[in-house]
Amino acid sequence: MAGRDWTLVGAPNARDLGGMVGADGRRVRAGRLIRTPALGRLTDEDLPVLEKLAPACVVDLRDDSEIVAGPADRLVGEPRVVRLPVYDAAHPVFTAVAEVLLGHDLGAEATLAVQGSPAAMAAIYRWFVTGEGARASFGAAVRLAAEAENLPLLFHCTAGKDRTGWLSVVLLTALGVDEAAIRADYLRTNAQTESLREVVLQAMQARQPVLAEAAIRPLLEVRGEYLDAAYDEVRRVHGSFDGYLRDGLGLTGAHLAALRDNLLD
Repeated sequence: MAGRDWTLVGAPNARDLGGMVGADGRRVRAGRLIRTPALGRLTDEDLPVLEKLAPACVVDLRDDSEIVAGPADRLVGEPRVVRLPVYDAAHPVFTAVAEVLLGHDLGAEATLAVQGSPAAMAAIYRWFVTGEGARASFGAAVRLAAEAENLPLLFHCTAGKDRTGWLSVVLLTALGVDEAAIRADYLRTNAQTESLREVVLQAMQARQPVLAEAAIRPLLEVRGEYLDAAYDEVRRVHGSFDGYLRDGLGLTGAHLAALRDNLLD
């Protein structure tokens, strides 16, 4: 299936990372890296599209509690499914995002409103960089992407915006894609999810208008400040992104060379 010429109605934030310019002017191969939200809401019409995308491996970044709370992923064929949870119960953001998207009554939003949701989101992104479990899962995901038998590789969390977004940043940076292009893809989530976001917010505002705007909108968006928090943490702890890939994620030169060989034209 060519490039980005497809949509998944039940996964509006899905997209192919192919076509972006990486190391030595080589482009990321189309149809090799596919980022999505959870696949439990795919429609019957989406399934033939997924079949054509034909992922060999599906990486699920959700925790058990999130998987149980949502509808089961709808998959086609028999892809290898690898669970690599990026989750910390100490951060209420994870629970709140899942509850909002599933339309549940919220228990965590009042706490988030007091903390300030943007600050809570920035803290999550810093934890992506330093958290032991996060580093283990993100590193393992990159190693999977470096193995040809796992391609096409599809990866997702719940909303497909934060954990999935950071894994996209990691993969694209490792492939030599320019930071400005990576940021543009990261922010593209807001345009792709605008309709869904506004529906959710309208439903929340009918119940708790002030709280919905203050605490919920920042959870449903991606923002440059969130990404900057992660980049700042990378520089603070590792000095550079190369240092983060090597020391934070445990990736060797061989891993990175294989990643580029398999994913760049």
